[in-house]
Amino acid sequence: MDRERIYRFDFPQRPGALLEFLTVLAGRWSISLFHYRNHGSAHARVLAGFLVPEEDDADFRQFLVDTHYAFVDETDNPACREYLATPEALKAEEDPLLSAVR
Repeated sequence: MDRERIYRFDFPQRPGALLEFLTVLAGRWSISLFHYRNHGSAHARVLAGFLVPEEDDADFRQFLVDTHYAFVDETDNPACREYLATPEALKAEEDPLLSAVR
């Protein structure tokens, strides 16, 4: 089963940066989330989600390195989990004690 992995990237603010990123991705994993924010600086902030099967973890990690863009794994960031998690993921992680109270 695919798992959603959320990463924050710093893209260089120049023509072709997104195309380079997508070329390295090469269609191997589905993009589930993509948010781009430019603040007028040399780098733009990107928050991206990918559906990655567990058996692809090593290849996905190599993809991240091959982009040559700075990145941070935000998958376990509480804000991402609270506001970006799919309903299926939230249900799977639901605390049985909280379920009994509801």
